[in-house]
Amino acid sequence: MIGVLVTFTQTDTFDRSALAKIADELREPFEGMAGLRFKSFMLDEDGVRARNFYLWDDEEKGRAFFTEEIVEKVTGIYGVPPTVEFLDVVGLVDNSGA
Repeated sequence: MIGVLVTFTQTDTFDRSALAKIADELREPFEGMAGLRFKSFMLDEDGVRARNFYLWDDEEKGRAFFTEEIVEKVTGIYGVPPTVEFLDVVGLVDNSGA
C-alpha cells in the first residue's frame, strides 16, 4: 500500500469554495479507479496549501498515475505546480465499515 500526498502552495490563500468546486468536478474519474482505495481533497487551516491525499492498494498503479501530463494538468487546475510525495503506508485504521 502506498500513500501519495500532493501539495499545492500559493503565496496568497486558496478560495475554499473554488477548491470545493474542483473536488466536486474531479470526483467522478476517481470513483471506482482500479488500485485506488480513496482520495481526499483538503485545505490547510491557513488556506495557503491545498493538499490531495491518495491511498493506493497497488503501489505500481499509484506511482504510474503521477505522470508529467497529470502534473501539468493539475498545475493548470490549481494555478501552481504541486509537490508529489510518495509515502510507505505501514499501518492503517479504517473505521468506514466497508
